[in-house]
Amino acid sequence: MSREEAEKYLYDAMTIGEQLLISGAEVGRVEDTIRRICLAYGAERVDVFSITSSIVTTMYGNFGICTQTRRVRGMANDLSKLDDLNQLSRYICAHRPEPSEIGSRLSEIDRRPTYSLRMQILIYAVISGSFSVFFGGDLRDMIASALIGIVLKLLESFLKRSSLNSLITVFLCCGMGGILANFAVRIGLGHRADLISIGNIMLLIPGIAFTNSLRDLFSGDTITGLIRCMESVLLAFVVGLGFTAANLLF
Repeated sequence: MSREEAEKYLYDAMTIGEQLLISGAEVGRVEDTIRRICLAYGAERVDVFSITSSIVTTMYGNFGICTQTRRVRGMANDLSKLDDLNQLSRYICAHRPEPSEIGSRLSEIDRRPTYSLRMQILIYAVISGSFSVFFGGDLRDMIASALIGIVLKLLESFLKRSSLNSLITVFLCCGMGGILANFAVRIGLGHRADLISIGNIMLLIPGIAFTNSLRDLFSGDTITGLIRCMESVLLAFVVGLGFTAANLLF
């Protein structure tokens, strides 16, 4: 394998690792996937270091030494895409396709349909209403929470287009949720603002991120685990701050 080919294969391996990390994979899986792909193409040794926002890989072989760094921005849990990328990495290790085929398969994965905005709105409404009832709300509280969930999804979609910081986006959504919950009680749509709000809070609590941080810590990836844990704690604090600020207005 020439150095030019090695750079291309390493670039594709880094792209797969980046997409895995964005889709919610733990860093151990990302590092192992990149390492296996590089070894499958003839590398003698591969050193991979990954955290939540960066991947660094150095590959050694008869082509010399190749090093690439990838800055990772944004996280979005997508288990379907995660499974597709895992299947692709296994296919690459077994058949060692050309870079052009790898690129086309990655493009195909990116083009696969996801949940439409209407479906996401419906999911937000169902989750909000269900948790409101689960924690003791009545029918009116459930309806109010479901309607507010719809508003929060629309607001979240609008704010994400403006490239705001994720913490600011969450704070604004929580503030709006708290204001609407109290307003719903004032006009008689709901009975208890806290039981309405708790359904909306469950949409924004970083439960998966916190679970992944513990998994990273137990797997020995201490740095990544601590980073994800602090991100989760900070996000939970912002969620509480947003709803608290809204309640203080009433």
